[in-house]
Amino acid sequence: MNFTFLHCADPHLGSPMSGLALKDAKVAERFAAATREAFSDMVSRAIEERVAFVLIAGDLYDGPWPDNAIGLFFNREAGRLARAGIPVFLIKGNHDAESVVARTIFPPDNVRQFSTSRAHTLEIPELRVAVHGRGFADRAVSENIAAKYPAAKAGWFNIGLLHTSCEGNAKHATYAPCSVAELVARGYDYWALGHIHQYQELHRDPWIVYAGNLQGRSVRETGAKGAALVDVADGRVVGVRRLIVDRARWIEAEVDVSAAATRDEALALVSAALRAPLAETAGRLVAARVRLVGETALDRRLRAGGAQLFDEALSRLQQLHEDAWLEKLSIETREPRATAPAADLAALDIGAMLGACVDDPGLRGAAAELAAQIGAKTPGEAPDDETRLADDIDALMAEARAIALARALGEEADA
Repeated sequence: MNFTFLHCADPHLGSPMSGLALKDAKVAERFAAATREAFSDMVSRAIEERVAFVLIAGDLYDGPWPDNAIGLFFNREAGRLARAGIPVFLIKGNHDAESVVARTIFPPDNVRQFSTSRAHTLEIPELRVAVHGRGFADRAVSENIAAKYPAAKAGWFNIGLLHTSCEGNAKHATYAPCSVAELVARGYDYWALGHIHQYQELHRDPWIVYAGNLQGRSVRETGAKGAALVDVADGRVVGVRRLIVDRARWIEAEVDVSAAATRDEALALVSAALRAPLAETAGRLVAARVRLVGETALDRRLRAGGAQLFDEALSRLQQLHEDAWLEKLSIETREPRATAPAADLAALDIGAMLGACVDDPGLRGAAAELAAQIGAKTPGEAPDDETRLADDIDALMAEARAIALARALGEEADA
């Protein structure tokens, strides 16, 4: 029997994009819409490809529903698959665990959901396919649930549907841990994994695959996003194809401005660094984060003129791409280590004075307390890729010193 199925994971429907909303509410709305559009596109492509069935490996929803709108959206898309004769198999993950998402709207009959209390098997007799799975009852699952998955059904094509931190991942919380060796030993033909938002092929023969998520949600999730199309012939996987469906994309660029003598030259280096990655986005909405690094005499001027520099960098970005947004411009440059010339005594004196302030325990304590107060009053949650304000006092104090010194010496003007 030859057929193709679709494996997707972590759609996170209903994500509020709270971290983005703190920076730009309109862009956050567009990224939230992109999440839904990517899911709709995936459904359309599944129908075009005439897939035999669709697997969703957890975190269909981002969390509790504020209303029924997101459930109705999924049911509408699942209904499109039902009319095309395509069944859907899904498990709950940590974000949409049974204890997390209380609201429910009964899905169409083609949607088959696995129990959250035990691992079991759902079958597609006409294809001789056995899908084994178990969803999350609670948000944090520390046990190795794969160890209790049913034995492979002899003579059938066996699939394991699992939301897991297989062999750990530093960027994701460890849930339902397991190892590649354990999964291989189950004797299944394909493992459809979810939880890690980056496409990964952990093993072949059998195939053990993280499909990644459908749409990047932060700067931690750069690059193309989508699902996996799995081709099966004579009971074996003969190929896995990526299906790219994302509607918005994240870019992160580190730009070394050591060679720049002026701010315009630094901005030209930013343009050069972004040109190729922007071209690869194929007209999608783009959110870019740029980090300026390197040892440069422009350090104080760049920091003192941060707001103006942001606007100029955004202008350069939008000259290269019609639908781009500068999510953040980080100035992480440093002053040259060379000893300042004797003629620059004013800079030496002021710099030394400001340096003493930066190292003063009382001032640092007051700054940390103020940063904590600001963080506590900020609505919503900080993005998970960000260092919280109160946790980076060294960087805050160093930046304050550079800005104060530049302004004291009249260096905030354009170089």
